[in-house]
Amino acid sequence: MSGVLEDAVLGSARASGDNRKRAIGRRLTILNRLFRNNFDRLAARLNVTRSQWSMIAVVNRQPGATQRTIAEALEMSEASAGRLIDRLCVDGLLERKDRDDDRRARAVYLTEAAEPLLARLAELAAVAEERTFQGFSEDELQTLGEFVDRLYANALKG
Repeated sequence: MSGVLEDAVLGSARASGDNRKRAIGRRLTILNRLFRNNFDRLAARLNVTRSQWSMIAVVNRQPGATQRTIAEALEMSEASAGRLIDRLCVDGLLERKDRDDDRRARAVYLTEAAEPLLARLAELAAVAEERTFQGFSEDELQTLGEFVDRLYANALKG
């Protein structure tokens, strides 16, 4: 988001008397979008879309997850997740395997062919993180992490 547009969005919140919490919430929403968009631009160099890198990341964190579990993690329909899994299976990055505990469900795993892509995505994530947190001391990052942990815990309470 350009500085002018961001100032318009956040400035109007301040001018209209919105409280500090609302302004912070808006800023966090904008930051989240900026983080994703910046990473998308980096990942585009690898010819990987947000849907694809997100799927690969979820399967990497939850090897053997079902399509339903993956869909929930990505906040998408099971049908959409299934199509994306199918596409990544055709591309040789994911594979489905039968589950011993449930013959109806199939587990999804990364293939060896996905490992180099996962490594490159991790490198790009490190670049994005360095850009995002430049100028922060270790103490500031520690404090910020504690604040974010508290926000996260509060958000989980719903």
